[in-house]
Parts: sequence; C-alpha cells; structure tokens
Amino acid sequence: MTISFALLGAGRIGKVHAQAIASNHDARLAAVADPVPEAANALARQYGCAVRSIEDIAPDKSIDAVVVCTPTDTHADLIELFARAGKAIFCEKPVDLSVARVRACLKTVEETGARLMVGFNRRFDPHFRAVRQAIDEGRIGAVEMVQIVSRDPGPPPPAYIASSGGIFRDMTIHDFDMARFLLGEEIESVFAAASVLVDPEIGRLGDFDSASLVLMTASGRQCSISNSRRATYGYDQRIEVHGSLGAVSAQNQRPVSVELATADGYRLPPLHDFFMTRYTEAYAAEIAAFIAAMVGGQTPSPSGADGLAALLLAEAALKSVQEGRAVRVTEVDSGA
Repeated sequence: MTISFALLGAGRIGKVHAQAIASNHDARLAAVADPVPEAANALARQYGCAVRSIEDIAPDKSIDAVVVCTPTDTHADLIELFARAGKAIFCEKPVDLSVARVRACLKTVEETGARLMVGFNRRFDPHFRAVRQAIDEGRIGAVEMVQIVSRDPGPPPPAYIASSGGIFRDMTIHDFDMARFLLGEEIESVFAAASVLVDPEIGRLGDFDSASLVLMTASGRQCSISNSRRATYGYDQRIEVHGSLGAVSAQNQRPVSVELATADGYRLPPLHDFFMTRYTEAYAAEIAAFIAAMVGGQTPSPSGADGLAALLLAEAALKSVQEGRAVRVTEVDSGA
C-alpha cells in the first residue's frame, strides 16, 4: 500500500517533510500547495509532484493524507476541512492557540473518524526515545523527577513573537509534551516564573524570554523546565529522568562527536545552533511513524488530545505567572 500525500505549505518545515515523504517506500508526494508560487513550483520540480490549490486537493479521492505546514491560525480550519474530506492529517503544532477552538476542531475529527497526528517531533528524537525506553524497561525503577532544559541560541524576530501566542504556547509547549511523555502520569498543577532578560522588545510585545517551571502529578511526581530564548553556546537540549533505582539522561548533541585532549584540557565541538539540524532524525522519524500508522490501520500518536493537553499546560503556566501561584490544570480547562 502506497500512501499518496499532499503537502500544504512549502516553507522551511514543509521542505523537511517533503523529503521524509519522498524517501519512504510506502509513500509518495503527489501534490503541493502554497500561496507563494515560486516555493510550490520549486518543490514540485524537485519531487515530480503537481502544484494544486487546497480547494482542489480536498475532494481529490486519490489523495490519502495531508501534511499541514501552514501558519498556525489556519491549522484548525484545515484539519476540519480535510477531516470532512476523509483524509488522514498530520499537522504541525499547535492545532490552535485557543483551547475552545482546539476542542471544536477535535470534535469534528472525532465525528468524522479522521486520523490526526500532531507534530511533537521531540518524541521521535532517538536520544529522547532511548530515555523513554529505559523507563519502559524498568531500568531506573519508578519515575520520580524529570528535568528538561530547552534553550534557543537566540530569540526569533519581533514579528514572530507578536503572532506566536507567547513563549509557553510556542516554545515550552514542546517541553510540556515531553514532560507528559516521560512522567507517565497526567500533570495536575503548574507553577511558572517568567521574565524578560534577553530582549526588552519581547517584553514590549507582552511576552517573556526566560522561564522556569515546576509541574506536578497527582502522585507527586515532578518535572522542572528551564527555558531561555538566548543560549550563547548553542541550541541547549537536555533531559534527565530520576527514578527509584537510578537515573537516565540525554545530553546535548553536536554535529561532530569528537573530543580533543591536550595539556590545556579537553575540548568539544560546538553544539547544534538550530532546531532544524538538531532534530533532523526526529522530523524524519515522526513522518515515518505517521505513514506506518496509516499502512497498519492504527491510530497515530501524538494525537489531537496530546496537542490539547500541552496547550492546557501552557494556559496554566501563563495564569501562574500572572497570578504568582501554582495553577491546577482544571482551572483553565472549561471542558473538564
């Protein structure tokens, strides 16, 4: 069975997903849609697919699935459109910045029986998956504490900040998903502290660039998250899980794993400086998992429900900063 894909959005991440689809023997890239003709035509030439409009792709019975790489404010509408059209959907995070809009969208997905996967790519990073495997195999006993460090080399431009939904919905949301992935229990409360230490313009836009969070489950399991929009030494991505029998961690990755030892000491190459290079394997693996779920008739994961859970944690974090207290997730979940 070969899955026929349409790619919606031919930008930076669209190009990554196009490559992943084209290199999978169970899939083919049949069409690409983008409002910028040059971008769509370039991908079409590269992969031998057609340039189509979204309106033409939706009713096309020869298209089995779509990959949504369009701006965030279009995600929910496109998910609903293609769910009603009977397509499987892979959508970059988030489904939407509004909890109510996400709930409405997921209701449509449920009613149509569509298969939806949300792009939390870090679950598919081989280093982070090895940590999860050690947990699943019982090698560190019962999980007790998780530490996540996630710091960008530098802040995005102001125009991006203004439309991103804020650091918790845009950046920390990946860490919220990873916390759920590793803790093994749902998070009940969030305490967050945030400030502007990197760029005053980020503060003028109503956002933060530095944050520390503590998440707690019902049983008392804890996760601490450290975020910054500036790490002068590179893209800082580390996790550690402490359990009753030991601990397991995934350290920073480098483009080249070489250590130089001299009389002056030990030297290592610099870290990756961009998420596109740090998570190259993860992006390919998540598309492969989506394709495998379609071929095998399985429900893809992470699901829309996972996307909603991470967004609720982001809402709780923002409320925690605003009110200076720990916030229970039920306080921000009108659908609970």
